[in-house]
Amino acid sequence: MDHSKQLIAVIDEPGAERNALAEAITCDGMGVFAAENIEHLPDNTALIVAHARTVPRQQWSQLAHRLPTLVVSDSRQDADLIKAIDVGLVDYIVHPLRHAELLRRMIRKAIELHLVAQERDRDRERLAELNESLETHLALLRMDQQSGGHIQRRLLPVHPKVINGVYYDYWFAPSLYLSGDFLDYQRYNERYSTFYFADVSGHGASSAFVTVLLKYLCNRWLSEWDGREPERLAPNWLAALNRELQDTDIGKHATLFVGVIDHEAKTLHYSLGAQLPMPLLATKDSLVRLAGEGMPVGLFPDVEYPSLSCVLPSEFRLWLCSDGVLECLPGKTLDTRLTELEQLVSESVTLEQLRDRLALTNALLMEGSVESEANQDRDALPDDLTIMMVSGFGHAD
Repeated sequence: MDHSKQLIAVIDEPGAERNALAEAITCDGMGVFAAENIEHLPDNTALIVAHARTVPRQQWSQLAHRLPTLVVSDSRQDADLIKAIDVGLVDYIVHPLRHAELLRRMIRKAIELHLVAQERDRDRERLAELNESLETHLALLRMDQQSGGHIQRRLLPVHPKVINGVYYDYWFAPSLYLSGDFLDYQRYNERYSTFYFADVSGHGASSAFVTVLLKYLCNRWLSEWDGREPERLAPNWLAALNRELQDTDIGKHATLFVGVIDHEAKTLHYSLGAQLPMPLLATKDSLVRLAGEGMPVGLFPDVEYPSLSCVLPSEFRLWLCSDGVLECLPGKTLDTRLTELEQLVSESVTLEQLRDRLALTNALLMEGSVESEANQDRDALPDDLTIMMVSGFGHAD
């Protein structure tokens, strides 16, 4: 610190003692301004050294709030010193000329602490301004997210819905206002209906934008389909979407399941891209995972997706879940949680039953009632959670 620029005001009665005090301070390279009272001090005064006998009692409080002040006195029993301490001036020294080096050190330390306090106050003011600005931006962002979430929900299909005798329903629970999960189902004609179930990587707005793109593209491709080769529709959609995500270069990929139901032949034609958990097909006598595997959509160029088919009985329930459901299930390993999901699905006839069972299991996990290791290695940020059920045939449109 450059002490030569520090101006110290010495408040004391004129005389040899004040001159000696000023000289003791000056020899340390600091400037001194001697005065009889605290009025008309220079603007650049850094600190006041005031003799207890000089300042009237009613002025001590004013002095304490004006500048850092060091009180000097001839005795610890000095009544004026006690008055100064009562108003908060706790930096004092008795017989300052006998302790000149201590006096100078106390002056330097008091100035340093005052500068630190000023900087702290400025930082606090800046922090308050930044916090206010942050709160404003967060409020605007929250409003945008809420509006976006409302729009995204409007893009989802009406539910429940019956298409050509097949019942479609879903439960949609984003972790934030916007979701990376998305689904849709549509009637193509009296023979075919199509549906897809998507989980875009990540959370929030960027993932939700991909779901809007997915909605637009699938609607366009469906309108361009001629109704031939239904077994090729699903893999062709995935390959086309893979190219689109590669071309946009937005760093997003997705897991998808695309299905085409032939209501006349009672057959499901489907393809999938890294769908997890795998769709579960429940019938009167069994619960099986649909066969097949495929690469994630949007990660790798020139991917060919499988063309798969299975016969659907008259009564079936096809369950599709996003990977967020795994956070609601106990177990240290993925296989354990998938087995637990299959057990819950086998006990559920309706979407509401599965949802309630998952909610109960998750509540037990949160309470620690289920095995403690089940909560290890889970994401800190909860994932979107979506469940879709397709069942039929024979429902009334």
